[in-house]
Amino acid sequence: MKIAIAGYGNLGRGVEAAVRKTPDMELVAVFSRRDPTSVKTRTGVPVYKMEDAVKMKDDIDVVILCGGSATDLPEQTPALAEHFNVVDSFDTHAKIPQHFANVDAACKKSGKVGIISIGWDPGLFSLNRLLGQAVLPDGKDYTFWGKGVSQGHSDAIRRIKGVKDARQYTIPVDEAVAKVRNGENPELTTREKHTRECFVVAEEGADLAAIENEIKTMPNYFADYDTTVHFISEEELKRDHSGIPHGGMVLRSGLTGLENENKHLIEFKLTLDSNPEFTSSVLVAYARAAYRLSKEGVSGCKTILDIAPAYIHPQSLDELRRTIL
Repeated sequence: MKIAIAGYGNLGRGVEAAVRKTPDMELVAVFSRRDPTSVKTRTGVPVYKMEDAVKMKDDIDVVILCGGSATDLPEQTPALAEHFNVVDSFDTHAKIPQHFANVDAACKKSGKVGIISIGWDPGLFSLNRLLGQAVLPDGKDYTFWGKGVSQGHSDAIRRIKGVKDARQYTIPVDEAVAKVRNGENPELTTREKHTRECFVVAEEGADLAAIENEIKTMPNYFADYDTTVHFISEEELKRDHSGIPHGGMVLRSGLTGLENENKHLIEFKLTLDSNPEFTSSVLVAYARAAYRLSKEGVSGCKTILDIAPAYIHPQSLDELRRTIL
């Protein structure tokens, strides 16, 4: 399979590395909005202007889009789907139906396959929520995120006057997770499910009390959570908080039996050293599905809920029945 990347940030570099571990794929191009001469890939793959992608439509099987959900993917995915099979990681949950409709229209026009919102949430977590609800209809879903770096919340802190740099971690509350695992089916508020921990490098002479207060009272980001703020040096931040770890878990707690006499718990957990590299690995697996579906003559937009798991595995169905089933 001939793979191309659109966008060469953390996610794009992750896809570049993931394709190297995938013998049935070859990375042939990176498309960037930056000047191609200013972008150097780690594996020597050539870089082209984004607007020149269409010139290579006969040389590429799937384009993996690695831009942001706020402004990049809503425009780029439908545009590229008019010429290529595409996979993206669009993660603005409330806007997924509209994004699906836009990509579906482009794919129906071109006869291509578009797979959207691929990653771990939305993505693998979505699939596990579906399985849990189907198997245990008398039950309740719980999703916990972290411990991990929230890039959006970290950026929000960095916008505060007097802040030089910052990292914010989302952390599940252990007591809440324990209640779910015990089968208590608790009703949990936002504050009861997660805490937030901030590591902040302040500028020389900045008002630390004012910064801490602004963080803790910031609506939509921190006001609804128990938040701890640590002021540290730039050296400490680089030494101890330079990575992008993340993870989380999806749990389904449910009851079976005529008298609801038996409790059950389904749990799917991720612990990730690198959020973008893991997300990239999921994207690459679903690029295989896009390629296979296209070869079967399928067109239109799909999500992780539409695709049989065998389509993402390099082995054939015969091999899978022998080795996994």
